[in-house]
Amino acid sequence: MAARGHVQDPNDRRLRPIYDYLDNGNNKMAIQQADKLLKKHKDLHCAKVLKAIGLQRTGKQDEAYALAQEVAALEPTDDNSLQALTILYREMHRPSGLGLAELVTKLYEAAVKKVPNSEEYHSHLFMAYARVGEYKKMQQAGMALYKIVPKNPYYFWSVMSLIMQSISAQDENLSKTMFLPLAERMVEKMVKEDKIEAEAEVELYYMILERLEKYKEALDVVRGKLGEKLTSELQSRENKCMAMYKKLHRWPECNALARRLLLKNSDDWQFYITYFDSVFQLIDESWTPPAEEEHSLEGEVHCSIEQAVNFIEERITEESKSSRPLRGPYLAKLELIRRLRHRGCNDEYKLGDPEELMFQYFKKFGDKPCCFTDLKVFVDLLPPSQYTKFIRQLLDVIPLAAAAENEVALPADIKALQQHLCVVQLSRLLGLYHALEKKQKLAVVRELMLRYRHGLEFGKSCLKTELQFSDYYCLLAVHLLLDLWLEGEEAAVWQCLTLLEEGLSHSPSNAQFKLLLIRIYCRLGAFEPVSELYSSLDAKHIQHDTIGYLLTRYAGSLGHYAAASQSCNFALRFFHSNQKDTSEYIIQAYKYGAFEKIPEFIAFRNRLNSSLHFAQVRTERMLLDLLLEANIDQMFDLVLLVLTYRSTSLEESIKSMSLSPEEDDIPWKDLRDNRDLTVLFSWDPKDRDISEEHRKLSLEEETLWLRIRSLTLRLVSGLPTLGHTIQPKNSEKTAENGVSSKIDTIRALLQQLEAAVDSGKKFLEQKIQYPVLGPPPTRMAGFFSNGSCQCQTSLFYLVSDIYELDTNGLEDSAEIQERIGNSFKSLVERLTDLFSKCKGDLIEVRDGALKTHPNLLENLVFFVEPPVFTHFLDYVTELQTLTSNVIDHIKGLEIILTALKLEELSLKDTLLLQEEKKFTKTVQGKVQSSYHHSVQEIGELLKKRLDTIKKLKI
Repeated sequence: MAARGHVQDPNDRRLRPIYDYLDNGNNKMAIQQADKLLKKHKDLHCAKVLKAIGLQRTGKQDEAYALAQEVAALEPTDDNSLQALTILYREMHRPSGLGLAELVTKLYEAAVKKVPNSEEYHSHLFMAYARVGEYKKMQQAGMALYKIVPKNPYYFWSVMSLIMQSISAQDENLSKTMFLPLAERMVEKMVKEDKIEAEAEVELYYMILERLEKYKEALDVVRGKLGEKLTSELQSRENKCMAMYKKLHRWPECNALARRLLLKNSDDWQFYITYFDSVFQLIDESWTPPAEEEHSLEGEVHCSIEQAVNFIEERITEESKSSRPLRGPYLAKLELIRRLRHRGCNDEYKLGDPEELMFQYFKKFGDKPCCFTDLKVFVDLLPPSQYTKFIRQLLDVIPLAAAAENEVALPADIKALQQHLCVVQLSRLLGLYHALEKKQKLAVVRELMLRYRHGLEFGKSCLKTELQFSDYYCLLAVHLLLDLWLEGEEAAVWQCLTLLEEGLSHSPSNAQFKLLLIRIYCRLGAFEPVSELYSSLDAKHIQHDTIGYLLTRYAGSLGHYAAASQSCNFALRFFHSNQKDTSEYIIQAYKYGAFEKIPEFIAFRNRLNSSLHFAQVRTERMLLDLLLEANIDQMFDLVLLVLTYRSTSLEESIKSMSLSPEEDDIPWKDLRDNRDLTVLFSWDPKDRDISEEHRKLSLEEETLWLRIRSLTLRLVSGLPTLGHTIQPKNSEKTAENGVSSKIDTIRALLQQLEAAVDSGKKFLEQKIQYPVLGPPPTRMAGFFSNGSCQCQTSLFYLVSDIYELDTNGLEDSAEIQERIGNSFKSLVERLTDLFSKCKGDLIEVRDGALKTHPNLLENLVFFVEPPVFTHFLDYVTELQTLTSNVIDHIKGLEIILTALKLEELSLKDTLLLQEEKKFTKTVQGKVQSSYHHSVQEIGELLKKRLDTIKKLKI
């Protein structure tokens, strides 16, 4: 709660009970206590504000805001009132007039004017400006504070605010000719007066020089006396020197410094990379060391391949004497071989055979989980003809023992298990499993699951939050089954789910099991189990942006509307809190002098504001709200507005969302794809794994689909205005009210929608297939193929025709009436055709095999989404009949799904052992239940549509 005053005065004692009630959540008592106090002390401003906080927390926002503004208008200067008002404004969720953050600045601006020498009020004012990004005012406030209290931090707050002005400046030239030079001069003044005190001040000076591209000057600062203050981070000084050497292309210093750092720590990989980069740069430049002088400012320089080879060999020799095994020198040798091969000069230096070196590395580090990821980088050094031999060589050194002849040889301890797991992962990475035939793959799956279950013996003492040592065996088995599924083996997908559910029962915290289950259930069209799985991942902060797409892509499209609303809300809550949270981070960075972090926080905020996922979720959430909350089929009542001039709940929904057809608030040019498309582990070879081309194409597809959905939303938001603004033919008010501009906006948006649809169709002509664990495709293909797109576009044009008919009157409008009549007839035909694509069983059991048809579910969802309406009684009747038929079909689906006894089904060609059967029933039950709930929710929505159609009065 608000801080109490340090000076003991009677008001503090009087206010204490109110503070205590608020701190304990007893808001009603806080309000009563405040009222009691105000009866005796009418001018006790803080009591009014504390009462306002109580009102705010009991949901009476308008009363709270009015009371707060009453106090704010008096421009209080007591600390209690100011802090209480600040807390109240931060807790309010809606700005009124000025933004709430701006109201805080107004408070402290007034306080500073009344008490100009208050360090505390000036400091609060600076932080208030920081919250709203008023960098120029921050600069001025910082200097004003420094003049009152000449402390270094305040001076450098002002300097940092100049840097922020340079970062936010639209004109880069202005940034480099005005803001940064001024900041540089301010710091130089402190340097000349020998007033630099803290490391943060040196960091700030370095940041300015780097942004001004004065790399030599920045280097001099770091290497000089000021650089001695850079002590908070390990090797901070050396890292900054290295960065400047690279900027200045001073490769001798780069090399010598990297060499010196590797002599201290031969396991630091970043310096191996710099060392190799600099060696080959020096070779290409034919650089030679001076005869008599020092090689460089940093000491001895290596400028030949022979020196590099000897240096790495020396590091390996030193490592062999070390008490702790170091991986760096061995991996550096493989990296050097790779670079020499690239230059066509490996053989002459006799660094060894990569296959043998990797074999020796495996013998030394194979029992470490990192061994696979280390070797993965260098497998391209192996010739494909040696893959099988290499794997056998690795297997031969693993201590495995079989209990009897023809039995699988199993590890006796965890180390042997880790070694074998590494070999299995490498086998898949090298493509050996992909080359197997179906029977061989099934045999490998059986072996992997046998090894998985045996490995559980080693993890009996593991906590629920820990992973089992053998989990990767299960994952690799699932990946093999996914291969079979893609090759047409339908039973394989059910076995995937079964094994994953079994794995999750033993490792309830294994995120990979959960993520794979999410992807596979969604591919099967079963969303119900996904919500719980995603929730159990306990996604934090940025993960709502990076992996949220796994949830939001499927929720609405599979008919789980309540879950779709919830998943969108989770994501939006994170994005909406981003602005406020980032402001707090920035303020803390100022307080503690972490100036270098401030631009990072700003970049982070911009990254989230420009997030593709943010734009998608916001758009889909509003479309979903129009579908559900307004109780309409997206545009159904909208068209009735045009026809009958009546208001609906939909219009209110559009108003509450502040939607406007003219406004496009999506930053199309700056959209950032923040999705983590590698969140699922993959051991696939490069030619089968997700590529940069896949990423690029997926982003293009997502952007095209977002444009179509965004234009649909904007068109919907513009239609109610037509219903209220239609004027008779030749009316002067038409022009005055801007009605013609409204219909012009709608028609312009329609043209944009047509263009976006054309672009989408051209994109789909490429027939792109993403890897099964790669980015999920959008709904765009189904939107075009099932006729939903044609229905939607035609309906928008129909609105335009109806508007034209109403504005021109019925005289001389036979042609328009005929066009409208034909459009209605065509619409019913198209909707009937779309319904025909919804028919069929969602789950089909044939000859003991189970097959799902999730596309039928998505088509049903699309049927609910296209706007359906009519103007003439004949078409109302046809529409009523069609909707009734769809509802009957859904009832039939519900009956079939309820009656389906999947637990009695014995899957053909099953791999399942007896202990797996319970997980099979679990999986099948989840899919069946999910389908059942999907058709229930879709059916309920359609029943509401049917009721609306029956109530139509033409």
